[in-house]
Amino acid sequence: MPGVPVKFLQNLKAMPDLPLAGCGIAVTRPAAQAEALMDMIRAQGGNPIPFPLLEIVPLEDYTAFEHVISSLEDYNWAIFISTNAVEHGLPYVLKSGGWPDKLRCAGVGPATAKALAGFGITQVLVPAQRYDSEGLLALPEMQSMVGKRIVIFRGEGGRELIAETLRARGAQVVYAECYRRRNPQADAGDLPRLWQNNQLHAIIVTSSEALRSLLALADDGTANWLRATPLYANHPRIGELVRERGLQICIANGSDDEAMLQCLLIMQAARKHQGKTHE
Repeated sequence: MPGVPVKFLQNLKAMPDLPLAGCGIAVTRPAAQAEALMDMIRAQGGNPIPFPLLEIVPLEDYTAFEHVISSLEDYNWAIFISTNAVEHGLPYVLKSGGWPDKLRCAGVGPATAKALAGFGITQVLVPAQRYDSEGLLALPEMQSMVGKRIVIFRGEGGRELIAETLRARGAQVVYAECYRRRNPQADAGDLPRLWQNNQLHAIIVTSSEALRSLLALADDGTANWLRATPLYANHPRIGELVRERGLQICIANGSDDEAMLQCLLIMQAARKHQGKTHE
């Protein structure tokens, strides 16, 4: 059963003068993507608790994916919906003949663009502010799609918004699915115990799929430990589902680690202030 390593629970007596001193913060990102944010939390005196609710793994069969990328030169746009799509899709593309010179590339945000640059693709269309499907679809380049052929690199399943919208605008759209997601947690692990011992004060959730897994592990969101613990998210869409369940939620002003950290610092400062007013 996946659990919380003991070494991450031994720093509970953090330096009291740091903003997140004494705060236990569960981070539900995939393990490989969580380290930078956990380091930032530690630097502010917090105690990050790794509890990945998503694991990114290869497909069992790449036949369909390889069929799509065999004709990439026939497409007008390639859209990457995440850094995972870049990291799991482009190595196959580069092995099979490389990136077509005339194929234009788009991503949902700067992190995706940075990942693409690591593979030598530097001309990438990304939203200027809202880093998600809606932000990408609002760009002028995505409006006139009649007769265009679009390939979307993504994992198995997921939102259909980009494909449905572009098809409604006249495009032909296919998916190049190049990875799959799974929940590595069999149960809530140590989180209920940590909450009971006043060692869990916040949970970071950065995807709707991770949120659904968290709710499932907490009796469909009714468990006391989850209802009493504020959630921190990076997108309003996650907040909608949380509020429907009557749970506490704070939405960061951006999707990057710095925005999430600032959200944690602001809310923790407010919590400390509230505690002082009740003394």
